[in-house]
Amino acid sequence: MIDAGAASKSGISRRSFLRQTFAFSAAATFGSLPSLASPPAIDPKAAHLLMIGDWGRDNSQDGQRAVAAGMVKYAPSIHPGALLLLGDSWYGALDGGVSSPRWKWQFEDMYPASAFPGPAYSVLGNHDYQRWPGSKVDDELAYARSGKSRFTMPAKWYTFEFPQHEPLVTFIALDSNMPKGAGPVSTGRDFTLSDEERIQQLAWFEAELKRPRTTPHLVVIAHHPVYSDGPHGDHKTLIRDWDPLLRKYNVPLYLAGHDHDLQHLEFEGHPTSFFLSGGGGADLYDLKIQQSERGPFAEKIFGFSHLEVNRESLTLRHLDANAQVLHAFTKSAGGKVTILG
Repeated sequence: MIDAGAASKSGISRRSFLRQTFAFSAAATFGSLPSLASPPAIDPKAAHLLMIGDWGRDNSQDGQRAVAAGMVKYAPSIHPGALLLLGDSWYGALDGGVSSPRWKWQFEDMYPASAFPGPAYSVLGNHDYQRWPGSKVDDELAYARSGKSRFTMPAKWYTFEFPQHEPLVTFIALDSNMPKGAGPVSTGRDFTLSDEERIQQLAWFEAELKRPRTTPHLVVIAHHPVYSDGPHGDHKTLIRDWDPLLRKYNVPLYLAGHDHDLQHLEFEGHPTSFFLSGGGGADLYDLKIQQSERGPFAEKIFGFSHLEVNRESLTLRHLDANAQVLHAFTKSAGGKVTILG
C-alpha cells in the first residue's frame, strides 16, 4: 500500500503501480492492448458525452479534422448531451479575439451543433494562457459570455451537473495552469495563475468537495494531468496541492489532456482513476513510460474519448480517429474498476 503523505510529496513510483489488486476481467492485460474485437455495448438509456483535449492547432489541422470526423461518425450511436474540451483550445494567435474567424471554422463548424447540440464545457490549457496578441484567457471567457455559442466556460474554475435534466454527475472544472516547480510565476507571453489565485482556487476546490451533492458521481476535470506517462510527466504542484484532496474526498475520476496521447492510469490504494484524452489534433508525443510499466493503457494516437453515465457506474472509452474503441473500463459508484478491454 502507498503512504498517502509520501505519495503527495514525491508522486507514485512505478513499483507501486497497481497490477493485480482490482478484479479485472479475464480479457484485461497490462501488455499491448489491441483494438477491441467486441467493444462494450452502449447503454442507450445512459447519459453520454464526448471529450477531447489539445485540439486547436494553428498551423496544421489534419489531425483535428480526422478526430472531429470520427466524433461526428460516432455521435449518432450515443446522442451526446455535451462535449468536454480539456484545454489547449487555441494554439498560436487568436487574431480578433472574440471576433476571430477561427471560432467559426475551427470550433463551431468542426464540431457542428447538428452532431453535438449540447454545451461544450471548456477548461483552460497552457496554450490558452498566452498573450498572442492579447490574452486568450480573456478572449475565451468573453466568447463564452456572448451567449451565441455552445462554448461554455463561465469562469476559470466552476462546477456543473450533467445531464442538465435529472443530473447523474457533478463536474468540478479547475484551472491547472500554475508552475510545476518552485520558480516564479510567469508574466510574459506564456503566463499562469498568480500564487494568490492558486491559493484561492485551492480553497474553493475543497469547499466544493465538501458540498453536499445529489448526484451519484463526481468527476474533476482540468488540462494538466496529476500523473502522466507522457513527456510532461507527473505534475509536482498538482501532486502537492490536489492529490491529497482527491484522496481525502474519494474522488472517483480525474480527466485531463496536455500530453498528446490517450491514457488510463490506476494506482494501488488511490480512489481516483486518471484518464487522459490529449489526442484531439495537435502533434503527437512519444510516451515516456510504456503502458506495460504503468498503465493499464497508454497510446500515442489521435483520438477522442466517451463518458457514459448511469446511476450505478461510469463507463469510459478511448477511441481512435476512425471511431474504433481502443480501451474501455467501468467504475462503479462504490469504486470498483473493471477493464472491458
